[in-house]
Amino acid sequence: MIGKARVAGAGLCRSPLKGVCAAIGALALAFAGQVQAQQPVEPIRLGIIEGFSGAFANAGESVARNLQFALDRVNARGGVRLPDDRHPLALVRFDSKGQTEEALVMLRAATDRRTPFVLQGNSSAVAAALSDAVARHNEREPGNRQLFLNYSAVDPALTNERCSFWHFRFDANAEMRMSALADALAANQAIGRVYLINQDYSFGREVSRLARLAIKSRRPDVEIVGDELHPLGRVKDFSPYAAKIAQSGADTIVTGNWGNDLTQLVRAIRESGVPVSFYTFYGNSLGAPSAIGDAGVGRVRAVAEWHPNAGLPGADLIYREFRATLKDQRDDYFNMRHVVMIEMLVAAIEEAGTTEALAVARALEGRTQPAPPYQVTMRRDDHQLLTPLYVSVMTLAGGDPGAVRPVAIPGTVRYDVEASGFGFRTERFIRAAQNAQEPRCLMVRP
Repeated sequence: MIGKARVAGAGLCRSPLKGVCAAIGALALAFAGQVQAQQPVEPIRLGIIEGFSGAFANAGESVARNLQFALDRVNARGGVRLPDDRHPLALVRFDSKGQTEEALVMLRAATDRRTPFVLQGNSSAVAAALSDAVARHNEREPGNRQLFLNYSAVDPALTNERCSFWHFRFDANAEMRMSALADALAANQAIGRVYLINQDYSFGREVSRLARLAIKSRRPDVEIVGDELHPLGRVKDFSPYAAKIAQSGADTIVTGNWGNDLTQLVRAIRESGVPVSFYTFYGNSLGAPSAIGDAGVGRVRAVAEWHPNAGLPGADLIYREFRATLKDQRDDYFNMRHVVMIEMLVAAIEEAGTTEALAVARALEGRTQPAPPYQVTMRRDDHQLLTPLYVSVMTLAGGDPGAVRPVAIPGTVRYDVEASGFGFRTERFIRAAQNAQEPRCLMVRP
């Protein structure tokens, strides 16, 4: 319509009715300005490819809540500053059903919608397939390139042997996590017999391998009495595994299990009455604390980039904002790395002045993001985030979450998780510089 108004005005300007020409021209300009003002600003689309149905739907929904909260924080302050305007962020959901092939179909759907940023994390096998597919797509269609932002697929190969310029990981990889967890395990002199149980896919197998190496190097006196791999997302009854663990005489379980595979495992162990400790990647999440209950106090440990009782003022404020958004406190599983990822992405887009993938990738490489919530650096060599880590142990929660200072009730922490009545307190803190593993990535750059 704006184009048509200009043509009409130009025709009248060649006629003798110059006054009419001027009046219509002014009206056309005013109308064009009004139309332009009414046009909505194009959002920056972030496509999340996760299983929102199937065995791990609860994990997909949890991630989506975290990410939507992180996007809402950016939009509340006006969105992303680009040269033409401020643009809101929009989260677009693509249901992979937890399957690799379906995830690739969803990636094509995101590509067709010209989604510049693809987000995923709840499977290293899916992440590897997406990383390869994004690299191939970007080579074929340089005018519609994408970045793959990985928030929790932690197989080390993704930033080593299978590294890609177009892939960025915003979580500590499994080597980094296992190193921190093994240090905590080695310090516990009560441990003598360890049982490894993990999901049978690339990540689970890597956790098993890393656990063996780390325990052998730190505590050669500890005996590994079992090393079990089970089907991913298909075991409905873990009681046979619990019976094996009991028979082995293990006093400790080391596992990278996540989602329902972790919840059902710890429930089976509790019901069997086996008095074991857990050293986990995700034992603070998605129903695991509730499933093990009182039996987990002092016995369940988890490793993460942050936890609610870490005591960081800036992060604490963000976490309280998140809790305030929840309609059901049982949904209170929060990963601070999602906020870190979105804030780093926004800063990179604003520095690049565009959402074009190559320019944003170059702005992300080597970027240090200051606190709040805490300082991290995206290593240029392999696109692995260098982040602090906490090993925390499960304990009772108690006290007023709104209090200025944490309560001083013995044996309790300020915040519980998922309305379980149980929280986690820091047992070991590892600075980002202490946690960095040597990169083995041979980056091919465009």
